[in-house]
Amino acid sequence: MNQALNAILEPGMLVRHPERADWGVGQVQSNINGRITVNFREEGKVVIDGAIVALLIVTDETD
Repeated sequence: MNQALNAILEPGMLVRHPERADWGVGQVQSNINGRITVNFREEGKVVIDGAIVALLIVTDETD
């Protein structure tokens, strides 16, 4: 897993879950000690263990 990439995630950044495309784009709410809280459009607020899941940064809403 790419934990280093998760470490740079900051509130406001847009991400996708690599295995849950149906959740849509999410906005990072917090990133504390590898626990990343993301508000996904289609799933709502989810806390993700950054040691297990490497989130994908969205650079453009069409990503």
